[in-house]
Amino acid sequence: MTRSFLVELEAVLGIARRGSFRAAALELGMSTTALSNAIARLEQRLGIRLFNRTTRSVALTDAGRTFVERVAPAMTDIQQAILGAQSLQQTPAGTLRINAFASAAREVMAPLILAFLQRHPQVHVDLVTEGQLVDIVAAGFDLGLRPADLVPSDMIALPLGLRRSNAVVASPDFLRRHGRPTTPGDLHRFRCIRARLPNHSLFRWRFEKEGNAVQIEVQGPLTLDEPSLVRIAAQNGHGLGYVMEPEVRDDIAAGRLVRVLEDWTPDLAPLALYYPGRKNPSAAFSAFLQAARDFAAG
Repeated sequence: MTRSFLVELEAVLGIARRGSFRAAALELGMSTTALSNAIARLEQRLGIRLFNRTTRSVALTDAGRTFVERVAPAMTDIQQAILGAQSLQQTPAGTLRINAFASAAREVMAPLILAFLQRHPQVHVDLVTEGQLVDIVAAGFDLGLRPADLVPSDMIALPLGLRRSNAVVASPDFLRRHGRPTTPGDLHRFRCIRARLPNHSLFRWRFEKEGNAVQIEVQGPLTLDEPSLVRIAAQNGHGLGYVMEPEVRDDIAAGRLVRVLEDWTPDLAPLALYYPGRKNPSAAFSAFLQAARDFAAG
């Protein structure tokens, strides 16, 4: 079996899994042109069409569905064999693929991921951030990083022990000019920086105190879809912003931003790495888990 044939099989499974040439190409680290060429070569080799393609969609043909159902388990066996061989390595090497929320990735980037790469220069980390939960096994990831309360029950979780909460912040000048809210109900009197979620809906600010939970649909002149932009707008006095506290911790310490309604933003579930059980983890995978345990131990 040639390497090109394995690439073609991975291409078919990637498209079947993601339902898109573009998404599969990103997952496999290929260009869409290379992916399309791989499928064309395999279809020519097999003498059948595997996918029905239009400008808007791609779907398996009946023959393609049968082919994928038979090939997928065999490819899983091949990948397990590769992992088994890699587990015999003494020096961590190879690629680790991690899926995470962007805010979670930013919290662990320097203290965990970059520190790990400094110690293990032969390892390559492929970190993908998404605003929605994904099946890390089906999507071909080694590990996921999410709040502990969102980790699937069939996964092994490794809590990282980071204290996390949301924070409502504004610039000192904004608070001098407009005052500060003391309860979530006061927010209707203030300009707020609204946030748009990955599904394009507007985020409702969430608060809780003494078992009383409320959600507020704030109003303001600015709507953004990236926390770093909310931080910049708040620093420049354009309103109250609602962000993850780690995103603005340095700004609060330096006095560039002031936190309000802190008693209404309690701690959230801690971050956790999670992964499926593995019989033969690679040296890189085992080393990263140990680095995560050391990080969690502080």
